[in-house]
Amino acid sequence: MGQTPYSRNLPVAFGSGGLIGALGGLIGLGGAEFRLPLLIGLFGFQALEAVVLNKAMSLVVVASALPFRAATVPLATVASHWPIVVNLLAGSLLGAWLGAGFATRLKSETLYKVIAALLVGIAAVLVFGHEATSGQALLTGIPQLVAGVGAGFAIGIVASLLGVAGGELLIPTLVLLFGTDIKLAGSLSLAVSLPTMLVGFARYSRDQSFSVIGRNRTFLLVMATGSILGTYLGGLLLGVVPNALLLPALAVILLLSAYKVWTHK
Repeated sequence: MGQTPYSRNLPVAFGSGGLIGALGGLIGLGGAEFRLPLLIGLFGFQALEAVVLNKAMSLVVVASALPFRAATVPLATVASHWPIVVNLLAGSLLGAWLGAGFATRLKSETLYKVIAALLVGIAAVLVFGHEATSGQALLTGIPQLVAGVGAGFAIGIVASLLGVAGGELLIPTLVLLFGTDIKLAGSLSLAVSLPTMLVGFARYSRDQSFSVIGRNRTFLLVMATGSILGTYLGGLLLGVVPNALLLPALAVILLLSAYKVWTHK
């Protein structure tokens, strides 16, 4: 399938990158769930190409969102919770490597269906998981450690399949399993997402599909620049826009995106 005329519309790429980056900076996500349907439906990339490009731009958003959120959630506070980050990384790094391997072996049509199903699942997690308030951890001690590794492994696989940061799954896990505050959970999810995505990105680099980055270098740089500006603005909005109002709207967007990807030819 050839690329649509929008593939060369750099202002559209910059603007969409900025909007998605703002969501990432505000909530603590890579924004890839919203970017992926645009890369496939609006910009005309094949499924695996879109996943690889999505991962590259998600890395930019995640790396910039963490410091931009520091005014509200200090980096020292994030660092003080390093045991939680290590616990989840113990599973997510392996999951990211395996998930990237699965994606490179799937046919485009199959990958479209998998992506759509995962988007619906993420929307459900946004609605039901993010509504939870911080409080007591669901588990403690060894059971919590084992559950953390298992959750990290599953999230790592999903993150690589979609080329996402996995924050939609990480944040509810941090709130429910570890009892963290929702805003702290957003920053902790970024700390887990960054190395997880780097591992998945390294795995994709071994496949010929990775060449899509070189062929679309200008597009990637323009959209990434918009994303960085967006994450800065999103970080400024952190604590101003209530999650209770924002998250249901994001879930609706995800469901619409899932439908668009599922019916994509």
